[in-house]
Amino acid sequence: MSLLKHVFDVRIYYEDTDAGGVVYHANYLKYMERGRTESLRSLGFEQSQLKQDEGILFSLTRADIRYQRPARLDDLLTVRAELIVAKGARMIFKQSIWRDDTLLVHADITLACINTFGRPKRIPQAILARLQQE
Repeated sequence: MSLLKHVFDVRIYYEDTDAGGVVYHANYLKYMERGRTESLRSLGFEQSQLKQDEGILFSLTRADIRYQRPARLDDLLTVRAELIVAKGARMIFKQSIWRDDTLLVHADITLACINTFGRPKRIPQAILARLQQE
């Protein structure tokens, strides 16, 4: 059972690609981060406000990525984020990137909730409560 599902579209521009017109592998991580950020924003939580008000940040601690097919210049991709676990100081997402009905990339992403000094900090109850409503 997932706690949250979110979909985010991204267009591929020349700057996203290598010399062959294929999306550079590290850019998929950027698209996934945007998807996670937008999923929190859809619940009313902005990263900058969380840092300011709660003194927390989310830091990627693990990324298990599987590349299936390449994305190319001008493609319109859909980034899906599905939150599977949110407890303590940890969140686990299953994420995927699609072009139409074709799976391009899928990943298991683990985030740590940390304070501004880089130490683990429990996910605020307000966020956990909101996630339970989804």
